[in-house]
Amino acid sequence: MEELNLTKEWDKVFPKSEKVNHEKIMFHNRYGITLAADLYSPKNANGRLSAIAVCGPFGAVKEQSSGLYAQEMAERGFLAIAFDPSFTGESGGQPRYVASPDINTEDFCAAVDYLSCRDDVDHEKIGIIGICGWGGMAINAAAIDTRIKATVASTMYDMTRVNAKGYFDQADSEEARFETKKALNAQRIADYKNGSYELGGGVVDPLPDDAPFFVKDYYDYYKTKRGYHARSLNSNGGWNRTSALSFINMPILAYSNEIKSAVLVMHGEKAHSCYFSKDAFKKLKGENKELLLIPGAVHTDLYDRTDIIPFEKLEEFFRKNFDEA
Repeated sequence: MEELNLTKEWDKVFPKSEKVNHEKIMFHNRYGITLAADLYSPKNANGRLSAIAVCGPFGAVKEQSSGLYAQEMAERGFLAIAFDPSFTGESGGQPRYVASPDINTEDFCAAVDYLSCRDDVDHEKIGIIGICGWGGMAINAAAIDTRIKATVASTMYDMTRVNAKGYFDQADSEEARFETKKALNAQRIADYKNGSYELGGGVVDPLPDDAPFFVKDYYDYYKTKRGYHARSLNSNGGWNRTSALSFINMPILAYSNEIKSAVLVMHGEKAHSCYFSKDAFKKLKGENKELLLIPGAVHTDLYDRTDIIPFEKLEEFFRKNFDEA
């Protein structure tokens, strides 16, 4: 397994809890990529614990939202890991800042591999949480990994849909997709000639005066002290632009209607991308599927607003469905 140079000091965007133990860990996926993670466990815990793996949002790192979620769940008695996906943050993988619906779904499954091999984990009680773009990856992982007993998709953002159809499906036509793919393939040639990849996406900076509310919402989180982190792609210019080609070509959620384990989809009622969660929920089947809309909440409220994120509900959801699995 590739050795990573992991930061030793606490460099999260949230304060460290005195109720949990924290350590840095590494594990690998089936593509041979070593992933970096933070492990949070309740102090003075005994026996085998229920475990949760957390990742997201897209372009973010474990020092942001996923770490906050993991630490909060550890305070409630779970062993939780927050990991950087392949090619991102402290995790391995070359080239940097690439995304793949296949590999990033595999990252969740690799986290389950790791948790399933720990002596302090109850291997029949493993769940996952995906935030924003990784909410779709989490549901995608649950569709193929029967070891995952419960899944939470928080403020889900469907990366394949937005790349293939445009924002709010405004470019959902063969002609529009052709022009998008044509431009991205031209960028591939430019990148090959330059020997480096042009980055795109991320958060616009400086913020235009007439920016839509959702753009201001992202800016407020990623470009201010609230959520900025030096290793976050969203804080620093974005990811490899041509990654969009794989998202267009490989839609996620194809077999989500066959997920037998429990799934909770939650979203801010006022979030700009709420339609992603609602549509994803419609595909799910069974009485163990829930849709939770948080009154008055916008998209990034579910990134870090501990006064809004319903952690009590998440604890109840995981415990109930772990017991019934």
